[in-house]
Amino acid sequence: MAMLLPGMAHAAEPTASGEFSSSDFTESDRCMQCHAILGTQWEGTMHSNAYVDPFYLEEFHAASEDTDGLVDSFCSRCHTPIGVVAGEIPPADGSQLSEIAKDGVQCDFCHTVSGSDGTGNAPFIVTPGDTKWGPFKDSNSAFHESEYLELHTRSEFCGMCHEVTHPVNGLLIDDTYPVWKNSSYAQEDVSCQDCHMTPGITGFEANPGRAGSGAPQRDHISLHSTVGGNAFVTGILGADKQRDMAIERLEKAATLDMDSPETATKGGNVTVGVSITNSGAGHNIPTGVSEIREMWLEVRAADAEGREIYAAGTTNANGGIISANTIYNNVLGDSEGKPTHSFWLAESVLSDNRIGPKETVVEEHAFTLPEDVVYPVNVEATLKYRSASQELIDHLFGEGVHEVPVIDMAEVSGAIYDPDSPPESRTQSQSSPGFTVFAAVAVLLIVYAYKKQ
Repeated sequence: MAMLLPGMAHAAEPTASGEFSSSDFTESDRCMQCHAILGTQWEGTMHSNAYVDPFYLEEFHAASEDTDGLVDSFCSRCHTPIGVVAGEIPPADGSQLSEIAKDGVQCDFCHTVSGSDGTGNAPFIVTPGDTKWGPFKDSNSAFHESEYLELHTRSEFCGMCHEVTHPVNGLLIDDTYPVWKNSSYAQEDVSCQDCHMTPGITGFEANPGRAGSGAPQRDHISLHSTVGGNAFVTGILGADKQRDMAIERLEKAATLDMDSPETATKGGNVTVGVSITNSGAGHNIPTGVSEIREMWLEVRAADAEGREIYAAGTTNANGGIISANTIYNNVLGDSEGKPTHSFWLAESVLSDNRIGPKETVVEEHAFTLPEDVVYPVNVEATLKYRSASQELIDHLFGEGVHEVPVIDMAEVSGAIYDPDSPPESRTQSQSSPGFTVFAAVAVLLIVYAYKKQ
């Protein structure tokens, strides 16, 4: 059922391939003449690099070859939407793409969206021309007409591309929007835009400003940096600001707590429980093409002289993960029921242990204290994340071409003492969600004190 919203100016069917020409759309450079701040925020983002993303292109070309071109328009509809509606792709090699189509999810494309046929697999309706659609009911521009469209203020706008089902068998491949839709965030009316288009990261925070030169001052202007958790591609493309923002977002997505014994005897067995809570994301962690994502817990224990007693989830020289209890992602199966990283070949979900919004999972780690242990024993747990395995990136690009950064999302530590030590000499465990909650509270208190002056 099509979404008939205010400002709809087109038949309620998704815009077809080849329905328009790329010359019907306005280049982002021209938009930035009046919307310089928003345009600068957009530059370097995964939206702006949606087509030129080298990882996407490697995967896309492999998918095109494996499916005899079946997915060419399917994948491109989100990665080069102008290229699709202009009929410039296929061919998959991009040889017919105009420069504006290579701009990925660019200004004029989003602001000529005049409606949608629901969510999932890019059912957008675009009406290129003099009218631009957006979130304000009172916009005026000397360059173009402006219309309010409620869709621009809702998660359904994002859900057009951040919900993907297999074009043949209907398997749900990217469930970012559906998971949000079924979460408490949706029930509390916390939208995708509230977290991804404001300074708040884990919730709405106003960003006062102007949408463009000569525009009125408003209480809130949506940020167009729209950052997710991709510190890999932004890094190799030299988008350092967006890479750093992605790392900050990952650092605020989860929190850890540790349950460890306060004391343990030499030669005794120790069991440590580490709780991982998805405290800051309105979707699963990880999300997106999560069959290639890797999130895991590294746990280390060492005595007071630094001698290692226990280690799990460390990485070797080749980037492989050693002895992690769990790799948090989903595993897709091909037609033979074998695991595959190629979602276009997937026909089933073999397993899914991602952590849902506000959900907590617990890992247990057990080890034995040596007879010659020197107290106290320090136990550290760190939640790790990377966009793809090093093995997969080496396979696609060649060994040593790109190193996938491993991001520390959160950490927690605890100490185990000699049972004969005085209780007053023992300290409590310390936890940290990347940028610690305690530090964040301290900053808020400083800001509050400053405003009271």
